[in-house]
Amino acid sequence: MPKKWTTLASRYLLKRKWMNLRMDHVRLPTGAEMPEFHVLEYPDWAAVVCITQDGRYVLVEQFRYGVGKNSIEFASGAIDPGEEPEAGARRELLEETGYEADEFHYLGAFAPDPSKHTNFAHLYVARNARKIAEPTLDDGEDLRVVTLTRKELEEAIGSKIIHGIHVAALWLAEQKGLLE
Repeated sequence: MPKKWTTLASRYLLKRKWMNLRMDHVRLPTGAEMPEFHVLEYPDWAAVVCITQDGRYVLVEQFRYGVGKNSIEFASGAIDPGEEPEAGARRELLEETGYEADEFHYLGAFAPDPSKHTNFAHLYVARNARKIAEPTLDDGEDLRVVTLTRKELEEAIGSKIIHGIHVAALWLAEQKGLLE
């Protein structure tokens, strides 16, 4: 069984509201040392596969600077300090899309990049959703709400839906029979 690494020293190179960059000096079980192993600390976040009462999928389209293109994704965002993951998922769904649902199913918590990131993504399915309000976006958000049929959703994977964790959420929901 692989053994845990030992942290010999640690210091922050950058501390910001949504991300900290830490540099650790680590020793591997082999005895080899890595004096500059970089770790990104992010808050946990939640994403919601949202299905309306008439079977459409509610997503948002936004520009993603890192990859330099638009991406269609499920409503998602950071979980606030002290907030339960489901409460954060419900809040993000309402804020980004204006939809709510009484039926929420937890798919699990998954590490987007366990090699260098500290956070987990909490994935949910919201069924029988209904629009109750207009989106209330943060200053840094520029989103367009998109509703797709199941066929349109499947055709968009890999071309317009490119966020790996969101594709994983859809696959997990399918495996658990929650997309019916």
